[in-house]
Amino acid sequence: MLTVTLYTRKDCHLCEQAKADLEALQAVIPHKLAEVDIESEADLVASYALEIPVAEIGPYRLKAPFTRQELQVTLRAAADRKSHLEKLDDKPYQAAAARGQKVTGGDRFSYWMARHYMLVFNLFLLLYVGVPFLAPVFKHIGWNGPAAVIYKVYSPLCHQWAFRSWFLFGEQAYYPRAEANIPGVTTFEAATGISDQTDPARLQARAFEGNPELGFKVALCERDVAIWGSMLLFGLLFAVSGRRLPKLHWLAWLIIGLVPAGLDGFSQLFSQLPPPYDFLHAILPYRESTPFLRSLTGFLFGFSTAWFMFPLIEETMADTRRALAKKFAVNK
Repeated sequence: MLTVTLYTRKDCHLCEQAKADLEALQAVIPHKLAEVDIESEADLVASYALEIPVAEIGPYRLKAPFTRQELQVTLRAAADRKSHLEKLDDKPYQAAAARGQKVTGGDRFSYWMARHYMLVFNLFLLLYVGVPFLAPVFKHIGWNGPAAVIYKVYSPLCHQWAFRSWFLFGEQAYYPRAEANIPGVTTFEAATGISDQTDPARLQARAFEGNPELGFKVALCERDVAIWGSMLLFGLLFAVSGRRLPKLHWLAWLIIGLVPAGLDGFSQLFSQLPPPYDFLHAILPYRESTPFLRSLTGFLFGFSTAWFMFPLIEETMADTRRALAKKFAVNK
């Protein structure tokens, strides 16, 4: 049987008239009426508040105001199309019709995820950026086993060089290389005795987790903490706003997020390349970034990336919520 989805709301005179017209047309063109109150879902209000009643009949849509005659013509067109497709034995049509006649567990999970995905994202980001801070906490209280697990789990995800990491419970919050030229702080070389920049020394810097005097390092580097922490910050702001913040333009994302992080990270990387690539040193003098620059550029990259991505994801999730709200109404 042909299904008509009618989007309405309370105290809507035009909606009541559309329902009455559809009931009067039942004898002429049999159909199933599925009424959807747009106030049951914020996305429906945003989509239909200025257009109700809206009647969806097969592939056709009527927006207020429309007459009984227009309803009858549209019902007839949709019924003829449905009959034609059934006679053709159209497989995609039959498959789509079968899916639309049954609400599955996957549909219910998809609807839940489409409504609560920011809770899932924010919990993931909180865990991802928060667990690395437990490593120095565990080391500080003597729980070396759990701390070692955290360092091991995050080791494929971050270089974990101690001279580019935050430290807790020590004399300083960071121990930069001497080349960073930060006055008034003990350098990594002076604090640890690891002074050269060969691969073995870098492995030592990666393996160095700290001690009671210097403190213990966080299992994510300074830049990664800023990136993931700022994504979490925007995720919380986006959730509090009701997922209504507009998308950041891609050009702003490029200028604010990608360019500063790229300049800071790649200029540092290329200026420190070993032979036979050391000819680049004549073009790009050796430099070592600072915790402030890593954190600033990481913050800009993470915050702008989340600002660009999350509203895009919301558009997709809103489409999913609207489609499933309709499907649930049809299959009541």
